[in-house]
Amino acid sequence: MSKFRQETWPAFESKVTGCMRSNALTILSVLGVLSGGILAVILRYARDGRYTQREIAYVMFPGDLFLRMLKALIIPLIVSSLISAIGSLDLKMSGKIGARAVAYYMSTTCCAVVLGIILATSIRPGKGGNVDEISRPTQGARPTTTPDLLMDLVRNLFPPNLIQACIAQYKTVLVPPTDEQFLAAMNATEGPINKTAIPLSEWRMKYEIEPSTNILGLVVFALVLGITLGKMGPKGKPLLDLFSCLSEAFMIITSWVIHLSPIGVLFLVTAQMLEMESFEVIVGQLGMYFLTVMLGLFTHGFIVLTSMYFLITKRMPFQFIGNMAEALATAFATSSSTATVPVALACLEDKNGIDPRVTRFVMPIGATINMDGTALYEAVAALFIAQVRGISLTLGNIIAISITSTAASIGAAGIPQAGLVTMVMVLDTVGLPAEDVTLILAVDWFLDRFRTFTNVLGDSLGAGIVNHLSKKDLSEMPPPQQFVTIPPMANPDDFTLEMEKELNGMAVTTAERSQPAEDVWQSTSM
Repeated sequence: MSKFRQETWPAFESKVTGCMRSNALTILSVLGVLSGGILAVILRYARDGRYTQREIAYVMFPGDLFLRMLKALIIPLIVSSLISAIGSLDLKMSGKIGARAVAYYMSTTCCAVVLGIILATSIRPGKGGNVDEISRPTQGARPTTTPDLLMDLVRNLFPPNLIQACIAQYKTVLVPPTDEQFLAAMNATEGPINKTAIPLSEWRMKYEIEPSTNILGLVVFALVLGITLGKMGPKGKPLLDLFSCLSEAFMIITSWVIHLSPIGVLFLVTAQMLEMESFEVIVGQLGMYFLTVMLGLFTHGFIVLTSMYFLITKRMPFQFIGNMAEALATAFATSSSTATVPVALACLEDKNGIDPRVTRFVMPIGATINMDGTALYEAVAALFIAQVRGISLTLGNIIAISITSTAASIGAAGIPQAGLVTMVMVLDTVGLPAEDVTLILAVDWFLDRFRTFTNVLGDSLGAGIVNHLSKKDLSEMPPPQQFVTIPPMANPDDFTLEMEKELNGMAVTTAERSQPAEDVWQSTSM
């Protein structure tokens, strides 16, 4: 027995050590999330009063630096990756991959909405609730209408200024009626009314530019430019090579930033939990609503999506998801799908072996339009508010909620203040008061992290599914361009014709080997 241990223990120890080394960053990232939650609880109960804004800012400072680094990579990485991925594929292949990705996005989003409606109607989290008993934040929802939101979404698809699209989005603002308009409306009705009784459609419209990256517009531009460069062939190759090189460069920078994720994640989670008004709200007034959304997100993420992955790829998804742990931890900490794109790309390509032509095409689009967690959350939230109000919704209302939740989740990245505004759009569809969105804001920040977690998980599994379905088509195409690095030379004459021709894919004769390229060209030109 001792001999067996002597023979097997070193091998076992070596395997465990190798596993720990290869997954050290993943383990540290997950520990960062858990440690952040534990540290926040300790700090909250270590003193009686709440922490000041300045104290929370001190705690958040390391995490804020990490978040800034990730956000700095979003635009250059998404744009260059999309252009290089689409430009390296022919138009037919791009169409196939795009169609598979969109089909996956639509099917999973519809599943999420249906699941949310089923859970909300069966559990009924708002039953017996009272609007007046639920504490509301002082911040109200911005007055808006569904047509204005949809038009803003379409306008942001086509930014008039690409530089401006990097820092701002277009939005429609409704201006409340003036005193003169209010008096005129009161005289027309011959009775006392308040300003809120005047329909929003009669409010004056004003157009503003809001500081917020227009990711949707930049993605559309990158798609069009990538397709154009692919159609140009050799003429477009120099510019395509530039974007391919940029994409590779930013992926290397991303790999450096990822090593800071455990520290950044720890302080981001700690600061956000310290900022929360009260832990009791989650288990008290909004407890059933919180549990319903969490149950829906867990069911969709770890049952629906994983089952879909297994049925299509015939592979168990656990290792795939485990390899995405760094991206999922970053999604939870940052609460941003787009900020997680650099980390997710690195995990998919380096750990899961997904073809870069698929990841750099699918992930930027998925982070923009595939919001399964958001769709489920908005469906549950609308039904919860109706139940608290004691309003019975018809089958037509529920269908309208499902359609609007799907559309709102797709356009979330293209609408300013997406969390509030898209929810207002869903409530407006079934005639629920827009100000009731404040009922759920107390737990919205916390649920938003789990929604983002589910969104990134869905995007990542989608990339794996599309890669599996496209393997045969991709194998028939030349591999993605590899950049050749020429080693530094002490003497420029050491660059031989052999090396030059090999770099250009030309045949090399025996006489030309080891002869300086300059001498050969001079002798042939004489």
